[in-house]
Amino acid sequence: MQVTETAADGLKREYTITVPAGDLEQEITRRLGEIGRQVRLPGFRPGKVPMQILRTRFGPSVRGEVLQSTLQASSAEAISERKLRPALPPKVDIVSADEGADLEYKMAIELLPEIPEPSFAELDIERLVVEVPEEEVDGAIERIAEQQRKSEVVERPAENGDILIVDLEGRIGEQEIPGAGGKDRQIVLGAGSSIPGFEDQLVGASAGEQRRVRVTFPADYAVADLAGKDADFEVDVKEVRRRSPIAIDDELGQAVGLENLAELRQELRQRLQRDYDAASRLRLKRSLLDKLAEGHDFPVPPGMVDLEFDNIWRQYQAQGEPPPAVAGAEATPAVGEVGAEATPAITDGDAVPTAAGPGQNDEAARAEYRRLAERRVRLGLLLAEVGRKNNITVTPDEVNQAITREARRHPGYERHVLDFYRQNPGAIDTLRAPIFEDKVIDFIVELAKIGERKITPQELLAMPDPAGEVALPS
Repeated sequence: MQVTETAADGLKREYTITVPAGDLEQEITRRLGEIGRQVRLPGFRPGKVPMQILRTRFGPSVRGEVLQSTLQASSAEAISERKLRPALPPKVDIVSADEGADLEYKMAIELLPEIPEPSFAELDIERLVVEVPEEEVDGAIERIAEQQRKSEVVERPAENGDILIVDLEGRIGEQEIPGAGGKDRQIVLGAGSSIPGFEDQLVGASAGEQRRVRVTFPADYAVADLAGKDADFEVDVKEVRRRSPIAIDDELGQAVGLENLAELRQELRQRLQRDYDAASRLRLKRSLLDKLAEGHDFPVPPGMVDLEFDNIWRQYQAQGEPPPAVAGAEATPAVGEVGAEATPAITDGDAVPTAAGPGQNDEAARAEYRRLAERRVRLGLLLAEVGRKNNITVTPDEVNQAITREARRHPGYERHVLDFYRQNPGAIDTLRAPIFEDKVIDFIVELAKIGERKITPQELLAMPDPAGEVALPS
């Protein structure tokens, strides 16, 4: 095999590779010999079929298989011999593959860049620390107590605070309001309806009574088709139920599967703390990625940028607006464990000016999205290289735990989820990537200068959301 470099431009390389015809013929003959020992043809004993007949019968298909395997093996050998690190699979263009002639083809490849060794000790990042106030735990307990509150049927007119069990039908003129009706609906009087005056007209109603409730939807009602319109509701009261007083005691803890109230309080405090810690981590992570982006500017493979840009642009065209990952989304590297053909990508948190929609200001949007795609790829490569050089890997146990968590997110379909990942090994990469990402981020945080600043939950909630989807405690 002869390999000649024909072009070198930045991270792009092109080669002409020639495989002698004799090597191809030798492999074709060997493969036909294997077939001859297995095939059964009328008039010939097994293993005694003449080579000429084998060539006539199987030659074209065998030659195609050999050409394909030779392209793969020779290109991989050329890459290995030159210690190249491809960013993407090479592109191959056959120049000549005539029978009896040498196989000649061109191979174009983009390489991973040389990534400078980061000095994480120089990174100065702030971690926000939030302690859960006792009054917030109290509020969470009160909400649970409200949910667990019991009720009993009473034989009297309804009062504020009671629950009505009703059959309901709403109309605007002669047209029924979609979704406004139903059987055995619960209405808590005094809870506050989105339609002013609705509940007030049901105070004093008794079981077995039918009432017509006339209301006007607010001008700013969430359903635009109903906003500002007059409506009539036919309400058939089936039961009036009195709610028991709220009880905050050990029985409340037992009602939710715990030993007592103290254990419930501790569980809620830990849950709220986890939520705040997660929100704080997102901001720490975004700050870390911003620092890394500011301090590293190395060339990135154009093909990887093109793939990332195409992904962003497809979302933009489908939605008619910047996708969530563009308009302020948190950095979520999907960097995978780096091998010879690593293709890390990263979604960062850069805000991109909102274009009016596909076709309007497209050129400006394209320029901004391409800049974003380049940043994502650069950060992804950097994190992937940190993981590679420091032997950061994702263990099978960690992957199995991620699959189990994913299955638990779909109650009743756990077996389907497990079978999906078992039958689609490539899908496991979508679970492995964020695990690897977290481990790399944790590694960097351990080496960086981390300052802590205590803030209140209100201060944390008032900060701009780095992810757009941060699950803050409610």
